[in-house]
Amino acid sequence: MTGAVVVGTGFGCLTHVRALRVAGFDVVGLVGRDPDKTAARATRFDIPNAFTSLDDALGLPGADAFTIATPPHTHAGLALQAIRAGKHVLVEKPFARDATEARVMLHAAEQAGIVHLLGAEFRWAAGQALLNRVVHDGAIGEPRLATFLLHLPILADSTGEVPGWWGDSAQGGGWLGAHAPHVIDQIRIMLGEIDGVSAGLSLAADRPTAAEDSYTVHFRTRSGVEGVMQSTAGAWGMPLFATRVIGSKGTARAEGDTVIVADAHGEREIRLPADLAPSTFDAPPPDLIETAYERMHSFGVEMPLYTRLAERFRDLIEARPVAADPPHATFADGVAGMAVLDAIRRSAAARAWVHVDLENAVLSN
Repeated sequence: MTGAVVVGTGFGCLTHVRALRVAGFDVVGLVGRDPDKTAARATRFDIPNAFTSLDDALGLPGADAFTIATPPHTHAGLALQAIRAGKHVLVEKPFARDATEARVMLHAAEQAGIVHLLGAEFRWAAGQALLNRVVHDGAIGEPRLATFLLHLPILADSTGEVPGWWGDSAQGGGWLGAHAPHVIDQIRIMLGEIDGVSAGLSLAADRPTAAEDSYTVHFRTRSGVEGVMQSTAGAWGMPLFATRVIGSKGTARAEGDTVIVADAHGEREIRLPADLAPSTFDAPPPDLIETAYERMHSFGVEMPLYTRLAERFRDLIEARPVAADPPHATFADGVAGMAVLDAIRRSAAARAWVHVDLENAVLSN
């Protein structure tokens, strides 16, 4: 059984620890900044070792895999420490502060020959994975237009508590970094690399922060697909979800785990294959949900998906065969995703169309 250490006492405990255990890892350590909180959460989750120093955790016998679920501006330094120690590493998104920092992480991981994964668990979401297959199989012809909408009320209340780093985009805070990496990842693996963007970052809720709670992005892929991705965490009322791809021969849309194709012959629901069968949500212990930020993860939607990601992490470490679909995301995908996030931020600041600098990023195979 591979020993794992989780770095981060928030999402790290709410999801990483639990998913790693279900996947067969032995979680032997927890690393956090606050000694009391780290010790308490290690006890709460029956983790034998609590650390406030990553160096100390890296010396723990049998700890071969490290997962990093800390504020985004700390990802690079922590990951590079673990890589230098020869550890396999899984890093949360947003992957880094920018693509330059991300490329340093990728280069170090490739040079060390370790397993490196990005926390892109929604690649295993049944509806998303099936929609990818439908588009790739040509069911709608050549993709031409795409829409990705998500409106949520989780930060609509301006009194809702969020971590200090959340209000600072330089530290990876804001809704763009929290949500957009998942959408960008879906676009990239379904429709191809994003070539350019025109974007706006805004606040929908009356919240005293410099970081956005909303984004609107017009994008164009290298293959010529035009699309819009918009999301907000500051919308009162019922959530709004819309994922739709329009092609030359039909339209495909995802409604939760259901995918529907419409064409000249009418509408039909696509059968969900056994390998994508959705799992039951597994909510974290409610006593650990203390802030509005933590409530984003209180439903347990990530847990079955993260378990699939943790299983892939285990299989790669143990050199087991893995399925080609859904594909796992590596640090190379983290670099490419950060190149898009960088372009979005530049576009919003300049109020102009910005080319995504993939030439200096690293494209996934």
